[in-house]
Amino acid sequence: MNVYFTEEWVKGFMIGVKIDKVVFTKRTKYQHLAIYDTPQLGRILTLDNVIQTTEKYEYLYHESIVHVPLFSHQNPEDVLIIGGGDGGTLREVLKHPEVKRAVMVDIDGDVVEASKQYLPLWNTGFSDPRAQVLIQDGIKFVAETDEKFDVVLVDSTDPEGPGLVLFTPEFYKNIAKILKPGGIMCAQTESPLATPEMVREIYQRIAKVFPVAKLFVAPVPSYPGSLWSFTCGSFDADPATPVRQPGDSWNLKHYSPEIHRSMFVLSPKIKQDIGITY
Repeated sequence: MNVYFTEEWVKGFMIGVKIDKVVFTKRTKYQHLAIYDTPQLGRILTLDNVIQTTEKYEYLYHESIVHVPLFSHQNPEDVLIIGGGDGGTLREVLKHPEVKRAVMVDIDGDVVEASKQYLPLWNTGFSDPRAQVLIQDGIKFVAETDEKFDVVLVDSTDPEGPGLVLFTPEFYKNIAKILKPGGIMCAQTESPLATPEMVREIYQRIAKVFPVAKLFVAPVPSYPGSLWSFTCGSFDADPATPVRQPGDSWNLKHYSPEIHRSMFVLSPKIKQDIGITY
């Protein structure tokens, strides 16, 4: 008998992936966490029955959300990650030798512990001495910290449940306050194909806070619409222009300076749907 994990991408449209093995499940304080082995996507992590990351495609998401903003910054020494409990974003951040400290703040410690135990391709950053992992509310941390950061990455779940508060105007305003001069923030901002209204609202909230707000896209076949968006905000830096480049030993699968620039080339329909005029 075949057993499938199914997820409703949008109302009336579902996808499914065959499960070979249930690796781990737990009802955490905040959400239902599960890790499965699948023949098509490899190991996957789900929260509240929504795919968060997959062994086959995680590099597309993590290389995009990290390297676009970090390579747009001349010297990203201090980096803050809000969310990112699976560890993939932290792993990519720490590939940058300029990074002296990477602070990751995730509200759900069970997700972090599960990643450490069951996601070996994602979890290599946790043991890096430059990494500081805090299990606490990212909203509260951003609102109360006196620290300043060169880059802030918002690697959140969808804007519902515990992730909802990470998409508010107040949150983006507080991020702006903790950026150093020349700093850049970057957030995952959902699918411009599957949920354009949601993307438009999030983009406009960021654009009201940051004079420079630019949206870019990357293919992530395991996410709704198979095309995912990210939005960078800054007061002066242009996130569409890389100012450094990766070393040959990084063995990146998706990111390159050429890909960096191309991710900001949006179709006329996406620009119209999201209300982008640049």
